[in-house]
Amino acid sequence: MKRQLPQVRELAELMQFKKPDRDARRRRLSAALTIDDLRAIAKRRTPAAAFDYTDGAADGEVSLRRAREAFQDIELHPDILRPAEHVDTSTQVLGGPSALPFGIAPTGFTRLMQTEGETAGAGAAAAAGIPFTLSTLGTTTIEDVKAVNPHGRNWFQLYVMRQREISYGLVERAAAAGYDTLMFTVDTPVAGARLRDTRNGFSIPPQLSLKTVANAIPRPWWWFDFITTPKLEFASLSTTGGTVGELLNSAMDPTISFEDLAIIREMWPGKLVVKGVQNVPDAVRLIDDGVDGIVLSNHGGRQLDRAPVPFHLLPRVVREVGRDATIMVDTGIMHGADIVASVALGARFTLIGRAYLYGLMAGGRQGVDRTIAILRAEIERTMALLGVSTLEELEPRHVTQLTRMRPLGLGERVTTD
Repeated sequence: MKRQLPQVRELAELMQFKKPDRDARRRRLSAALTIDDLRAIAKRRTPAAAFDYTDGAADGEVSLRRAREAFQDIELHPDILRPAEHVDTSTQVLGGPSALPFGIAPTGFTRLMQTEGETAGAGAAAAAGIPFTLSTLGTTTIEDVKAVNPHGRNWFQLYVMRQREISYGLVERAAAAGYDTLMFTVDTPVAGARLRDTRNGFSIPPQLSLKTVANAIPRPWWWFDFITTPKLEFASLSTTGGTVGELLNSAMDPTISFEDLAIIREMWPGKLVVKGVQNVPDAVRLIDDGVDGIVLSNHGGRQLDRAPVPFHLLPRVVREVGRDATIMVDTGIMHGADIVASVALGARFTLIGRAYLYGLMAGGRQGVDRTIAILRAEIERTMALLGVSTLEELEPRHVTQLTRMRPLGLGERVTTD
């Protein structure tokens, strides 16, 4: 090999220094390459009580852990020599378009996570061309979300409360504001045991303690935003005192039934979706009864711990009610490949909750934009590597569900040696 003195011109071509970005928010968000990266930023920037409310689940958090493991335990099967130069991620769901096969799920107390709250989520959804779902326990009004996303798709998630008139009023307001889909949630007759919240003394409004103050010292920006922006308000609660569990228990009603569903169906002029379906017979009954769609969900693991994993349940529900039914899935989605696998196994659509909130806590509206950008890139890359150009080309043969859990069959028993 012939040696030579280094040539300054050649070295300059090889050593291109990145221009520094003086915008701290943009700098930290551009460094986030995955949803887990956004979660790490969110944890650094958010007081423990607010972060744990988002990040945590019920009891031992087994359901959430299993849901994420279910997506990790998949094997994808690519086709070779199948050009997919231009990937189309658009889809039709519930009578309207979505640029991506996911929307933003309903989340409660959202402005407590970061002061832009639902405004950031709805604005980012509008820019991306995907649906945004406002929760009954949201901290932005039905009308204000519509103002932020006037031409996009707005969905409203409904809890049926002890005082039915409150719920009926919300249905009427959502219809008047032009929301196209109502998401009737059925998995929260009472509040789950969210132990992180109890240990943190999490309440609305936040109750200060020495622990709270100590945790807030390295996060002054969060407290500055919190105390210099409008007071937290809830769409359906007349009082905001007490722990989250106490608030939920005062709002929810364990007596809700199919009769309530029929009343809401009669009131609502748009598409009606039932969220929180966790077994095949319920899915069959709902589709037979004519609901427009179902969401297989265990509430992000935040209600009944050790509940069925929605992603595991998906193929069985699809076999029973067919791919023509609008079947959606949530819980545990942290990567675009999770969404691709869900569509391949028959889901028409998916919803993201924590992934959206991690972005919100990491950087407000820009953080939600970053969440969507990360998932979009992962979806496009996964589809291209599988050799599919459209979502319609995805089939069950592209995915094998592996499992760390195997149910004991008849005749089997546990033995100890």
